[in-house]
Amino acid sequence: MTLLIILIGILILCIVLFFVVFIPWGTCWGATEEEFAMQMTGDHYLGVGSTNRVSMTRAVSINKPPDVVWPWLAQLGRGAGWYSIERLDNGGKTSARHIVSWIPGPQLGDASAIGYLRYLEPGRELVWWLSGDPFLGSKTRMVIDIRVTPKDEGSRLMVRISGDATGITARLVIWIFQFIDSIMARCQLLGIKERVEDYGARSTDPEQPETDSRNQYQLYEVIYASGEMAGIRGKEKASYWRRTAIEDGVIEDSSAKI
Repeated sequence: MTLLIILIGILILCIVLFFVVFIPWGTCWGATEEEFAMQMTGDHYLGVGSTNRVSMTRAVSINKPPDVVWPWLAQLGRGAGWYSIERLDNGGKTSARHIVSWIPGPQLGDASAIGYLRYLEPGRELVWWLSGDPFLGSKTRMVIDIRVTPKDEGSRLMVRISGDATGITARLVIWIFQFIDSIMARCQLLGIKERVEDYGARSTDPEQPETDSRNQYQLYEVIYASGEMAGIRGKEKASYWRRTAIEDGVIEDSSAKI
């Protein structure tokens, strides 16, 4: 009986720490109050939607100017990997540690594991849009807004991830999303900072030279607006998000011209 009471107490303590400490920390890691309240391009994409929603803003300072940071953001998830926890989000592949030669510049309608590219301001901002995906009995939507701006002699990188869920498990889905993303997003921001500051704009990596394999640095498939691909075909839902981009009128259906 005593052991049971102790276990229940530990469980209650963990739940309290999760909601009182971890979630607030993960929701705004590195961001100032002004950055958390700042309006960003993707803020209106979710519209009214579900009341089960979350908005998380994280930020980091980088000791390089935006023109050095931007190429790393432009190839993120587009064949260069995700710069985060490789075994969890990249199948154990090592994300690129240089600017990959064969990855084209980002274009509206590029499709990846995180939806399609809906907004682009070259050199400054990208917004990815995931318009509806089933997860644990609910339907989820997500916006990933990535922005780099000058700060002093370097840059300020801010990432806002917003999402909502509808369904009987919606609240649980939001909690799981917050927990996982709080870990992964922090690792990703630090991964970007490390690469930019350590490697700058280098075009080669002597420890991991390019092999011309389009899945060398990334497991999940990406389909560029042109129709070319990288990653492993069929891994995740790039083809689905490409169709969504076509349906939304962001890109044309190239197959219709054949």
